Amino acid sequence: MHLPSIQALRALDGLARLGSMLRASQEMNLTPSAISHQLRSLEADLGQQLVERDGKGVVLTAFGRRYAEQVGKALSLIQQAGAGSEQQELSGGLSISCVPGFAIFWLCNYLEEFRSLYPKINLTISTPHRLDDVHNRGADLFIAFGTGNWPGMKAELLAEIEFAPYCCPRMAQERGGQIRLDDVDDMPLLHMGNYDDWTRWFAACGLVGNAQRGIVFSNMYLVLSATVSGLGIAIGDNLTCRAALRQGQLIRPFEQSIRSIASYYLVSEPDAMERPICKVFRDWLTAKLAELRPEMEGAPA
Repeated sequence: MHLPSIQALRALDGLARLGSMLRASQEMNLTPSAISHQLRSLEADLGQQLVERDGKGVVLTAFGRRYAEQVGKALSLIQQAGAGSEQQELSGGLSISCVPGFAIFWLCNYLEEFRSLYPKINLTISTPHRLDDVHNRGADLFIAFGTGNWPGMKAELLAEIEFAPYCCPRMAQERGGQIRLDDVDDMPLLHMGNYDDWTRWFAACGLVGNAQRGIVFSNMYLVLSATVSGLGIAIGDNLTCRAALRQGQLIRPFEQSIRSIASYYLVSEPDAMERPICKVFRDWLTAKLAELRPEMEGAPA
């Protein structure tokens, strides 16, 4: 087997990170058919099927997901090696507006890695009042939660979100180690902002109980703090709950989940990525999310 082309590997990496041929083609300034050609060429080189069709388009096979994860890491290393001393010379200020949940429960856990790569970049992190707000004139980049529609701005999908119930282990232990669907009627519910979270989940599961009860909090930090403390059971997502799940502070008692109508996006002015500082943050952020995506998608129930 000869060494696959970098272009073909980038096409696979783009499809894995962005989730569609169209988005991968836009990132690489190619047509979707050109991306498809690159993937077929890579499959021929490897002798393995990387993608398969489903009702909505194409998805990666199990082998394709594993291979894409390793390719993403390799491309990140190549990029870092190519930057060489230029990485260390990048300096200046970078202001990022980031929704609170992503900032507290994901970004802050990994920023030390970015700081070690770019020690001369001075970061400023702020949080907006609205999850879809991208109007802070002092910010260079925005990590926003919305539907992708920000007129006049460039938006790149970072992560799609699944919502599911989470609670502290003690709540399951008090019920013999397992929580059943019909137990939810007797459990205190915790909400963020309004009652829509549990109302949607009840409807998706066919439950007829009262979802409009319990405590409503103004932000996800308060919701998760209350959940970890055992105050009740809350609807959380597979990204912001990931650290608490790994540390054993939370469990996910049910497999049933609902797809969020909104997602996390990296939003910027159209020409922002011409600034090297913005570009290296974008490249680091998307590579880190791609590295962790298989773990988030396989979060234990």
